[in-house]
Amino acid sequence: MAALKLAIGNKNYSSWSMRPWLALRASNIAFDEVFIPLYTGPADKDRILALTRSGKVPVLIDGDITVWDSLAIIEYVAERFPQTRLWPEDRASRAHARSICAEMHSGFLPLRNECGMNLHRPVRPVALSADARANIARIEQIWLECRERYGAVGPFLFGAFGAADAMYAPVVHRFRTYAIEVAPEAKAYMETMMALPAFREWTEAGRAESLVIEKFENL
Repeated sequence: MAALKLAIGNKNYSSWSMRPWLALRASNIAFDEVFIPLYTGPADKDRILALTRSGKVPVLIDGDITVWDSLAIIEYVAERFPQTRLWPEDRASRAHARSICAEMHSGFLPLRNECGMNLHRPVRPVALSADARANIARIEQIWLECRERYGAVGPFLFGAFGAADAMYAPVVHRFRTYAIEVAPEAKAYMETMMALPAFREWTEAGRAESLVIEKFENL
């Protein structure tokens, strides 16, 4: 059987690449990592287009199957490797997890725009719009509700590490980088994520990158 291949962008900046990479790595699923630097010119853009007509990373290649989009990749991995239990077994909990993942996938644009992921950035706050502050409050509410419901099972959003944690992982970086204050319970969850070996591996690799994308350095 051919090994999985995951094409990703810069670890310093690419929050969407981080999500499925983390789901795979934290679940101990073997894969080959294909790095395609972003915004470097037509050649690298062509490399992405050769994998997917979407023209975006991440992209998962599993033999003759190609899956693009972070959430679609996580769904595929959960189905392909059911032993990972990326989704909760209980139907109600699974519906809850899918709902907050979809909300992350489609929403929170003000926060994304005003607090881009940049692991090189010195930790310091920025002035945020009311919409971005509302995004932060909603994410904190999501985390606290999950921890209240599933905290007795384990330290992640639904007890054990899963798809929801992978989807919200870049937010942990954003909250840390932009010195965003959260409740103690939310802070404890962030610390749990930052202690996860796969999370640390991505972070260290991102900080070691030297390629700078100027458009992301002005936040």
